[in-house]
Amino acid sequence: MQELSVLTALSPLDGRYARQCNELRDIFSESAFMNARVRVEVEWLIALSEAGFEELKPISEHGKAFLRGLAENFTVENCAEIKAIEATTNHDVKAVEYWIKGQVAHDAELAKASEFVHFACTSEDINNTSHALMLTAGRKALIARLTEIRETIAKYAHQWADVPMLSRTHGQTASPTTVGKEMANVAVRLGRIIEAISAVKFYAKMNGAVGNFNAHLIAYPDYDWEAHSKRVVEERLGLTFNTHTIQIEPHDYMAELFHEIARANTVLIDFDRDVWGYISMHFFKQKLREGEVGSSTMPHKVNPIDFENAEGNLGIANALYEHLAGKLPVSRMQRDLTDSTVLRNVGVPVAHTLLAVASLMKGLGKVILNEEALRRDLDDNWAVVAEGIQTVLRRASYPSPYEALKALTRTNTHITAEAIAAFIAALDVSEEVKAELRAITPASYTGIDF
Repeated sequence: MQELSVLTALSPLDGRYARQCNELRDIFSESAFMNARVRVEVEWLIALSEAGFEELKPISEHGKAFLRGLAENFTVENCAEIKAIEATTNHDVKAVEYWIKGQVAHDAELAKASEFVHFACTSEDINNTSHALMLTAGRKALIARLTEIRETIAKYAHQWADVPMLSRTHGQTASPTTVGKEMANVAVRLGRIIEAISAVKFYAKMNGAVGNFNAHLIAYPDYDWEAHSKRVVEERLGLTFNTHTIQIEPHDYMAELFHEIARANTVLIDFDRDVWGYISMHFFKQKLREGEVGSSTMPHKVNPIDFENAEGNLGIANALYEHLAGKLPVSRMQRDLTDSTVLRNVGVPVAHTLLAVASLMKGLGKVILNEEALRRDLDDNWAVVAEGIQTVLRRASYPSPYEALKALTRTNTHITAEAIAAFIAALDVSEEVKAELRAITPASYTGIDF
């Protein structure tokens, strides 16, 4: 068997793109998952010790610091120790419980409290809160990247606000716009979705095997377990307590989150394809890198590979988000295990999204606006001022102006500035109106300033 490395990894996320995915290893890896589980178990134990139960005295400040240190100082080696226990238990959460008990065995105070590790909990109490903690960190990383690209696009919107560009609707020439306005459209769309992603509440539950606090109430029937669990989930872990669940937290918030991220990705796909198109039309040039090859056979090629890589990764991400959002909220009766293996992949689409954003940022950093090509395109398409001319003529009560411009622009194979000037000169309107019409050019007919 080949030794695992970036060259033998099954997934390109751990192979070709390993360097770009490094920050997510501390969030979504198996070790990160184990770390989150240890944190949840520790906070549950500390909270139990403060509940006033006769059998479990309050843990000292020294003891709390030691327990929290198990999570704060968690290492890959600690994860390996838990995995070694799991080889015997064949149950990962039970292995975490046993590992924590082993870590506190040397301390008389904590050893005495060790049977309250995982007390009244089902595995999903630990797992669902851990996933929520991991997604909290993942969302933070994702929002940082989405904000970065939104700000980059917004910067170009300001930089190119006054650069006119011919529009294309249905693939045909249309009323001019500006390069900056088209960039601004994307920045605004992304900004709204970033707000929506940030607003998603992450829910968690700690209510036992079927969500009814059965074991909790058998042990301590007079204790307010629902309030206790809510305190742990919200005050200690920073999540939102879900009051009604089966064995699993139903993952509705995950579906909401993944749908919102997919929307952001869709906006980026839309943007990506437009920039790719503008490059093919020579509106953008690309900076050259010494030694870089565009094609293995055509020496002249400088391909827009960063935008193509981004589009591919965004597509993979959205396919996975769609499956996660559609599958995770569905569980047979009070529990089935199909969500468990699926949840181990929540970091994968996030990684593909971050890869795509990185590619887009790289691509945007290499584009150079080709204002000469933009001007040439405008000057070669005087027919687009027909809309403005017929609108002014409507205001001036000129008879059938739309039809007049239609006859002009559709019966000629190519409309030039001279053809438009001749049309205006022959109009039966005042000189003031003609002056207005002569001022309309493809470069000036760009609408409102944004």
